[in-house]
Amino acid sequence: MREVLGICGYSGSGKTTLLESILPGLRAAGLKVAVIKHSHHDVQLDEPGKDSFRHRQAGACEVMIVSPCRVGVFAETANELTLDEQLARLSPCDLVLLEGQKRLPVPKLEVYRPALGKPPLYPEDGNIIAVVSDQTVAADLPVLNLNDADAVARYILAWLAKRQSERPSA
Repeated sequence: MREVLGICGYSGSGKTTLLESILPGLRAAGLKVAVIKHSHHDVQLDEPGKDSFRHRQAGACEVMIVSPCRVGVFAETANELTLDEQLARLSPCDLVLLEGQKRLPVPKLEVYRPALGKPPLYPEDGNIIAVVSDQTVAADLPVLNLNDADAVARYILAWLAKRQSERPSA
């Protein structure tokens, strides 16, 4: 059973950069990790004129592109997918990291940069399990150094091991 961990914070806080820096360490630890990136905007993943774009324009509800090294699926949806629907579309993995989707009730790390001038999320969100920051933060949660990707990866690995040990055996 895979675990889900959110990486939340305001735009410009460094969520993507943090993910880029911790993914190699998680992979080196033997984890298969998927990332779901949320956007508040309509994104165009396909290019006008390409066959896949033309198929969607002609009415296909999904178009899969397959190459020797990669697969991509373009799908039209009537509504934004729920987390369960998002997870159902992923291949099996050990851990799913959610970038964004900060309001979902899942365990989360908050990337918090006081210099952005935005209030922290952790005082109001009981699902935030740790704060990752480039500054000293007085929080009643673990505070991790945003510039120490190895420490953040180790924290996630320890969290994951604890979650797995707490899971009832089948």
